[in-house]
Amino acid sequence: MSSMSNVAGLSKWIRTLPNAKSSVLMIIILSFIIGVLLFLLQPVSVGNGLEDFFYGGAFGFVVFGLPAIIVGSTDQLWVESLNGINLKAKHSMFLALVSMSLAGIVGIIGTAVGLIFKMNLFFNSILFGCVIAFGFNILVILATTRIKLFNSFVIAIIQPLLMIGMLIITSFLNNIDYIFSLGYITTIFKVIIASVIFLIAIYAFISVVESPMKKNLGFGAMEILSYFILHMNEGTNTIEQLFDNAGEAIDTLVGVASFRRLDGSIKALFLSPCVHPGPLGDIGGSNMPTILANSFDAFTMVAHGPSTHDFNPVSSDEIVKIEDSVRKALDTMEYSPKASEFIRYSHEKANVGIQFFKNGTIMLSTFAPSGSDDIEYAVGLAAMIESQKHLGTQNNILVDCHNSFNEEKGGVLPGNPELFQLIDTIKLIEPLDLEHDIKVGCYYTDLGGFDKHQGIGESGLKTMVVEVNGQRTAYVLFDSNNMELGYRETIFNAVKDLDIDEIEVMTTDTHTVNTLSAGYNPVGTVEKEKIIEFVKISIKEAIKDLEPVEAGTNTERILNLKTFGPNNSTELISTISSIVAVSKIIAPLTFIVAIIFVIIWIFVL
Repeated sequence: MSSMSNVAGLSKWIRTLPNAKSSVLMIIILSFIIGVLLFLLQPVSVGNGLEDFFYGGAFGFVVFGLPAIIVGSTDQLWVESLNGINLKAKHSMFLALVSMSLAGIVGIIGTAVGLIFKMNLFFNSILFGCVIAFGFNILVILATTRIKLFNSFVIAIIQPLLMIGMLIITSFLNNIDYIFSLGYITTIFKVIIASVIFLIAIYAFISVVESPMKKNLGFGAMEILSYFILHMNEGTNTIEQLFDNAGEAIDTLVGVASFRRLDGSIKALFLSPCVHPGPLGDIGGSNMPTILANSFDAFTMVAHGPSTHDFNPVSSDEIVKIEDSVRKALDTMEYSPKASEFIRYSHEKANVGIQFFKNGTIMLSTFAPSGSDDIEYAVGLAAMIESQKHLGTQNNILVDCHNSFNEEKGGVLPGNPELFQLIDTIKLIEPLDLEHDIKVGCYYTDLGGFDKHQGIGESGLKTMVVEVNGQRTAYVLFDSNNMELGYRETIFNAVKDLDIDEIEVMTTDTHTVNTLSAGYNPVGTVEKEKIIEFVKISIKEAIKDLEPVEAGTNTERILNLKTFGPNNSTELISTISSIVAVSKIIAPLTFIVAIIFVIIWIFVL
């Protein structure tokens, strides 16, 4: 999860880059300031102080700003002509802005150092800054555009060469012979050789960090990064092709509870697929709760079944297989107009709320108020098998309520104490007879247009009130990725005065909300009171919608679902961890050595 969160954090910068016009304005202003500062450190007097100020600013714009604007306007065209991706107008201009700023900052620092040691490093410092700008350019282009090495080199070196050309022309304008002498050629040669040194260092570093992932999974880290950026920029799901090639087919389960009106039409569906709605954005199964719910005409709640990132579908197309299994479960569904009341059991940290219907139960599992994340599939399967044996019911739908987020607390895995606490809680459950008629009422709200900034996905808030023998139980489901620790209890306290006897709040674990800077984005971190007001409204409206129904439960296998798979998920996480560990050593060493060689080449030789 943390790896996904770190990747998701990139979206903050991708989505909030300034537009091209704003970047151009910043280029003009910053280049002017860079020129003024350089002239303050390396004065070239053309008159009084005011004239020096404007001359320096003009120098900065011509040497730094004008090449940046030219390259920012053309790089996008070069990349598109080479069938590259991601570098749109605003990205191209912003890249030129950053590269220009790097060159200017290095030039200013170098000139200042020269001033301290009474050396004239003005010209060579700017050359060195241009080489640093090239290194940044080619690293970004190689990592994000999917363009080959030589083509990336050509595109990346244009801006430094333009800056050097402008520098030579402006610096030696009074010495025309120099421009046509070997001095000009030597300067260009210096920059190209220094850039090649950086190119070799960058290529070596990328080769080292790419090879483990390519060997183990068939694709590299740069591919994931470039296709993720493409997804954030354009909403395309090309990255799913990588996951599909490396994916594994699995069999899993979906639990289905159906509530049918007395005229035979389905009023509501309550689904708990053991499929994880990830990894993030709209990639893979991230929006599964909404896509699956929209596949049915009836009011449909898609809760979070026991599953982790191992069970992320490789593409949204795989969700059709879940839908097919639900429809198969409905075809063999047996209904009854009778049900039991809702009752809670707990043991240590584990809490289970259960209600009996025809042929099975809905079991709502949570470790709140203690923090927890995903219940792993094997843990959930063990709990369901134990419930079948202990309760004598076949179709026990286990829901991971996913409603008590703690970043420091991982998922519930085999061997964790929580597994045995959950099973021991199930052993406490006493089977109940189906003695009472059922009424169900439903309500959906988008919470006034709340979105991922409030931790809310496309399906908003769905509430189903089940009335049995006068007892009203509210099943409240947020389309969110977990819930702030303690917010569940806050909601419970806030609805005490409503005409209900029991309530449980759940989240779908949708990862469409995980495209913000923090990665984690549980509901309840913002707009707490407003969200609670919508919960109250939804319960009241669902009560108004109560009507007699028949209910049935069923579980069905989902066959051949293509997921990233437990082996590949573990492989990906371990490979990324090893890449990060190696990079902490290789990256500084590689670039320090390259910088030393470049400094010697530019300042000494």
